[in-house]
Amino acid sequence: MTASDTDLWHRIAAHTIGPPDASLTFAARLARENRWSLAHAERVIGEYKRFCYLAITTGHEVTPSDAVDQAWHLHLTYSRDYWDVFCPQVLGADLHHGPTRGGTAERGRFYRQYAETLAAYEAAFGETPPATIWPTAHRRFAVDPGSVRVNFLDDIVIGRRVALALGLTVFVAGWLAGRMM
Repeated sequence: MTASDTDLWHRIAAHTIGPPDASLTFAARLARENRWSLAHAERVIGEYKRFCYLAITTGHEVTPSDAVDQAWHLHLTYSRDYWDVFCPQVLGADLHHGPTRGGTAERGRFYRQYAETLAAYEAAFGETPPATIWPTAHRRFAVDPGSVRVNFLDDIVIGRRVALALGLTVFVAGWLAGRMM
């Protein structure tokens, strides 16, 4: 039996997070807060639902990707839906979010849990998780935690390549100016 054959999966897949008539839907808010396209946010929500299925059925702790974790965090802010509807009526159990306490042991634990989550995903859904939403463990735990929220109205953000090109341009201009004197 695969996940798609279960009543639990059908309840999870059918659940709409937040008021369906809201001007700013859950998917639109998730997209806006993460600077994703609406289509990508909707794919992330689908993967979040798969993660929730795994959290209830695997029998061991599971660890989300960063994108799935963003959907989970946002869903938690829809507290009436999350605690009054989703957990009791859809999942049939409470699903608590437990962040890391930090340190080497926790890092190892989350690496293992992430690998177990990806393996459980393949077993439950019969396919490899999409790499655009479920990246490698290295990306999940070494790169993604460096992300921060930036208000583009307050800050100027320059990519690494642009910053390198600007720095090189300033260096070369200074070097040439020094040679001309």
